[in-house]
Amino acid sequence: MTRTETAGQSGNDSTSPFRPDESDRDAALQFVLPLVVRLERADPPARTDALETAARAVLVLLSDERSAGDGEWAAAVRDWQDARIRKVVRRARGAEWRRAEALPGITVTGRRAEVRVYPPVLLDGWPKDLVKLQVSGTELDDPEPPGPPADGTPVLWLNPALEMSAGKEMAQAGHGAQLAWWELSEAERAAWRAAGFPLAVRSADPARWEALTRSGLPVVRDAGFTEIAPGSCTVVADHPALRDALSRGR
Repeated sequence: MTRTETAGQSGNDSTSPFRPDESDRDAALQFVLPLVVRLERADPPARTDALETAARAVLVLLSDERSAGDGEWAAAVRDWQDARIRKVVRRARGAEWRRAEALPGITVTGRRAEVRVYPPVLLDGWPKDLVKLQVSGTELDDPEPPGPPADGTPVLWLNPALEMSAGKEMAQAGHGAQLAWWELSEAERAAWRAAGFPLAVRSADPARWEALTRSGLPVVRDAGFTEIAPGSCTVVADHPALRDALSRGR
């Protein structure tokens, strides 16, 4: 996976880092949120499982008590959110994964996928056991097309016109989950967390994609450092609570 960043639509929370004024964010120290996916040669996870697990990992870190208030990760999270919202996905197996698990962070599991998320670090300040991990080559497939999401499940819709590596899509799904998180009220966040952050990642129907991007739901726009053109819309975060808010004109 390569570095990405987003400039999402502004949320209803005045503390949201996703602001339309980019100049201050560019001038700030640049941090990155590291994610490591476990990819054993003999038993790799399915692609959609990895995407969904990465998105949940971002939410788990954002909602962790260590990321808020005077928590041990809070300053790093604030600094990261004050700058560009960057995420990088690397891959590990065997002894690499065991070393990665020994570092402070949180491992989130899906059906078979395992993703470990870490507190943000300076762009050039990765721990040595993570900086050595490979970025490229994170290629995964779905043995069968994923079925439709269950009713009421938040969905992160991928742009069907873009071709991205699995690692790139994992970071984009994480961006989408984060945008949804910042748009939700405290009560809505608490309810999502209590339910275990259920979500689905799916490719949108081409005929529906344009409507999704115009719906008022949070949209991820890529900075274009790698793989796709700057400003490309990659993900729409479709959370039921956000749809309800739009229908009420909130």
